[in-house]
This record gives sequence, structure tokens and C-alpha cells, in this order.
Amino acid sequence: MSLDGNDESGDKTDEGIQPEQSAITGGQTGGETDGLNPDEAWMAETEDAVAVVDRFWRSHWNDHFTGAYQSPSVFGAYVAGTPEAPSCGGEPATPQNAFYCTQGDFIAWDAALMRDGYAQGDSWVYLVVAHEWAHAVQRRVLGLKAVAAELQADCLAGATLFGSEDLVFEQGDGDELAQALAALADETPWTSSEDHGDAEQRTSAFSTGGSDGIGACLPD
Repeated sequence: MSLDGNDESGDKTDEGIQPEQSAITGGQTGGETDGLNPDEAWMAETEDAVAVVDRFWRSHWNDHFTGAYQSPSVFGAYVAGTPEAPSCGGEPATPQNAFYCTQGDFIAWDAALMRDGYAQGDSWVYLVVAHEWAHAVQRRVLGLKAVAAELQADCLAGATLFGSEDLVFEQGDGDELAQALAALADETPWTSSEDHGDAEQRTSAFSTGGSDGIGACLPD
């Protein structure tokens, strides 16, 4: 997955997740991570992911919802167990997790989770950011949150990434996304991994959003 200003041939051809995708411009770092050490690379890519996801919702909010769009706060990376790590509702952030905190209206992720995931492919960080951002969207729209809130967040994440005008999908990204959806699960004092559905359900929800857009993720 990359940020590129000119390639308009970004149709998905992988065997994993296959919605069509156009490619235009974007990104704070331009997707340039060559020459960076591993920590610098995933952090730079995550900054791009935040910019891409925020820009998508800022651009498309009024296509589906009323009122002004407001970005959630981004705490960003934390190291679990340190004094600097955030808490949510009085509960400390846990290792190997990413979450949206309703009480503080912020998004955070464990540095080790992002570093290890990024080592498997750059699609990981985009998926994590888009999924947690979707939870912020659920909070902002009265009546939006579905019974299967995590699967709806997967659907909205798919709509975000495949609907973004800033992303080019590269060979292997579909498989990376499918593997990440199967691997990721929030298990914290304020969430349950049982809410996420199995790998097939998560991939299906993500693909539905990617193929059919935000409207396919909304309640009937």
C-alpha cells in the first residue's frame, strides 16, 4: 500500500480482498519510508494513515451524515505499563492492543503492536487506524452503531481505505489485509474479542465496505 500522485491503475488484483481502487495523491510523508530504520518507518507510515483516514471522513462526511465532522484526538503510540501510557475509563492501556476510548474521544495503539504488524506489511497500520477511527464515527452518529459494532467498524474501515483517493493498492496488500483482520482483536477491560466475529466474518464485512462504500455499512 502506498501514497502516489500519478498512478491511476490501482485496481485490486490480489486473491485476498479485491474491491476496485483508484489512486490519486496524498500523505504527509508521501509514503517514503526507504532509508528509515524500522521504528521510524512504521511511525511515518502511521502518520500517513492518520492523515489519509481523517481526510477521507472530512471529505465524505456530509455525503451520509448531517452536522459538522470532528476528528477524534490521536494519542498515538504508547508503551504499555509506562506512566505515559493512556487510560480509558480508569483502566490502563494494555499490551498488543489498539483502541478508541469513548470517554476521552481518542485513538491509541501499542507501539509493539504496530511495529510487529508493520513488519508483516504496511497495510497493517492503515487497517488499525481506519478500524479505530470507525469507532469514533459510530460514537458521533446517533443510531449508527450496529449490534455487531466491531464488524460494522471493519466495514467502515474497508469503505475508508478502498474509497480513499490517496491510496494505491499494491500486489500482496489484499492478502496482508485479510491476514491482519484474522490476527487483530481487542481484548481489554472495556472490549471483548468475541465482539469481532471470526476471520471470515471480519473479512466479509471489510470487503463489503470496500466494494460498496459507507452506505453498505449503515443500518437499514
